Formats: sequence, C-alpha cells, structure tokens
Amino acid sequence: MERRTFLIGTGAAALAVGLGRSALAQDKPEKTKVTLGVGGKPLLYYLPLTIAERKGFFKDEGLDVDINDFGGGAKSLQALIGGSVDVVTGAYEHTIRMQAKGQDVRAVTELGRFPAIVIAVKKEKAGQIKSAADFKGLKIGVTAPGSSTALTAQYAMVKAGLKPSDAAIIGVGSGASAVAAMQKGEIDVLSHLDPVIAKLESDGDIAILIDTRTEAGTRALFGGSNPAATLYTKKDFIDANPVTTQRLVNAFMKSLKWLQNAKPEDVADAVPPEYHLGDKPLYIKAVQNSLESYSRTGIVPPDGMASVMDMLKTLDPELKDAKVDLATTFDDRFVKKAAG
Repeated sequence: MERRTFLIGTGAAALAVGLGRSALAQDKPEKTKVTLGVGGKPLLYYLPLTIAERKGFFKDEGLDVDINDFGGGAKSLQALIGGSVDVVTGAYEHTIRMQAKGQDVRAVTELGRFPAIVIAVKKEKAGQIKSAADFKGLKIGVTAPGSSTALTAQYAMVKAGLKPSDAAIIGVGSGASAVAAMQKGEIDVLSHLDPVIAKLESDGDIAILIDTRTEAGTRALFGGSNPAATLYTKKDFIDANPVTTQRLVNAFMKSLKWLQNAKPEDVADAVPPEYHLGDKPLYIKAVQNSLESYSRTGIVPPDGMASVMDMLKTLDPELKDAKVDLATTFDDRFVKKAAG
C-alpha cells in the first residue's frame, strides 16, 4: 500500500512538473508586436488605452503595441475586418453588429461601463432645441458616421419619436476639429465626448441635453446599463494567440485598476500634453466628470449586452430579426484569469 501511494505520489509530482513546463512554454506570447486600432485616442472614452501605453503596462507584458488612430470607431472596425490591425479598442456594439453579419468578432475586456457620450446643442439655439424631439432637419456632429456617438444621437431621436434619418449626421473628428465645427456654426447639435464637451461647455458654446457620463444619465436614455469601450478582436486572433490576448487583457486590467485609484491630476500628468486642448485645469475637470464611467471589473454584464442589442434593433432594420448569441460577443476567460 505504501509503495502504491508512493508511486501515485511520484506520478502526480512528475505530471505537475510536466504541466508546469508546458505552462511556462505556453506563457510566451505567440505575437509580441501587436497592431491596435482606435477611433480618437485623445478622447477620455479611450483613456484606459493611453494609460496602458504611457505607464508601460504593454511593455511590462512583453508586448510592443503599435497604435493606429483613426477618425472614429467605425473606421477602426473597418481596419480590423480589412486585416490592417490585430485588435481594436472600440464600442462593444461592434461585436454584435459584426456577429449579425457572420463575422466572429468578440470583446475580451470591458473598458467603459457607461458610454460617457454627451449630446449638446449650440447655446444660441437652446431656446428652440430643448430635447431630441427637436432634432428634425438639424446637423448633428459626431466623431464619425456609424460610430457610437452617431448611434447614441440617433437612438435619442428614435426614443423621442423621430426617425434616425430625420437629421444629418456629420463626422467632425475627435479633437480640435470637433470644437471648431461647433464654434463656427457648422453643426447645430454635437454628440461627443470629453475633453471636447468640457472645452465647449467651459467656453459657453453649448447647452447639454443628454449626459451618459454617469449611471443615472445612462439609465435615463437606455433604461439600464450600456457598456461602452472594449478591447475586441476576431475569434481567429484569440484562437491563434491566446497568450498574446491574455497579455493585452492583463495590461488593460492594470490600467483600469490604476484609474480606480488615480486622482484627476495624476491622469492629466500621465497623458500627452496636447490632449489637454490647451487647458490643463479644464482637462482635469473633464477627467473628474468621466472617472465614474470606467469599468470596475472588466466584464460586460448580461443586462448591458441586452441593452445594446435592444438599441441596435431599434436603429438598424438589418438587425431587427438578427439572431445573435450575446454570450459569444464577450469572452470573459482572460479577464477572469487576469483578476485571479
């Protein structure tokens, strides 16, 4: 009996050593140089990405991440589908939209738990434009058509009894160009993010109508939670590069944890100075307004998935009867491992 126990014990030890070696061998990233797409990196919507880059969290994970910044989220999604980037930090809704079209795109980390999108009207027109019901025939500025800023504006219109096509959706970019478009009167309404919103509000150029930077504002528009920025990629990439995917998720989880404990001043010091749009105190205020919106867990909750699906079905006739298994739009294995 003792000999049998000994043999079982030594066999188990040998197996453990073998597994350990195997795990170590597997632990090397399959791909150390990763190309990442983003649609408007200076926006606070994507702050977890900038923090991961500036704090060296990607390098800590043995990764060299090349960031390609596009004019809006819809364009970074196109880059992923076209194969010019490996992964994207972009809106969760893109995973549902792509899966409905037969493209297996999955989120692997939630970065933003609220959209943090603000819909505002030009100050001089605040008397006539009091809600989304008044948007008919107006020009609405967004980061890029098809991006989450555009969808949020269109969803607000539909909820107010209008059609998504009742207003012109105009891409104004993600930084100074968006500020200029509103100040020059090229648009009547802006659906956008901080620090652009904070800058325009500080200058007295806008009146805010809808604000999803907070849980209360998000629930008021969407009726529940509405996950925002995520890290997403094709299932093929995840399957071929599980260790690389894990390392990317590890870096973003470090970033989210850092943001939970950071003061707005710490954030302002960490980002490139040009992100301040020439006004650092204002940027600090914008960060303060947005800190509540970042994910606490990295997990997209099921009710949030359902909320986004409902929004897309409301807006897009092609998705009205789409059958998408929401459980396949978010792969939680990597966040759970990073957290464990």
